[in-house]
Amino acid sequence: MVLPEHLHSIWALPLDDADYPKRWQAIKSRFTRSLVKEGEALTKNTKGEYDLWQRRYWEHLIRDESDLQRHVDYIHYNPVKHGHVLQVKDWPYSSFHRYIQKGYLNPNWASPVNDDVRSDFGE
Repeated sequence: MVLPEHLHSIWALPLDDADYPKRWQAIKSRFTRSLVKEGEALTKNTKGEYDLWQRRYWEHLIRDESDLQRHVDYIHYNPVKHGHVLQVKDWPYSSFHRYIQKGYLNPNWASPVNDDVRSDFGE
C-alpha cells in the first residue's frame, strides 16, 4: 500500500533471511532512483541524502492467520483512516483491488454502505 506520506507492506521472507534493513534500503533506493530518472525534483539534505524517506520503520512478525487478516484489513483501510478517500475501493494503490478480483472481498468492504464490517482496525 502506497500513500503520500508512508507505505505498508507484508512480506513472506525465506526462512533463512530476515534482513529487514537491507530490504528496506533496496526498496527505498530503487524507488528514489526511478523518481530521479523520471525527472522528479528531489533535493538532498546536508548528509547528501534525499529527504524522501523516514529513517525508521516498524516490523512485526505475523503470528497466525488471524494476525495476518488483522494486518491486511488495517493496511486496506489505511487510506480511509488518513482521509485520502471515503471508501477503501477508491484508493488505486492498494492490494485491495486484487482481493476483489480474487473474490476475497467485495468492493464495498468497510464502506459506509456495508455496516456489518468493522472499520476500527487498530494498529
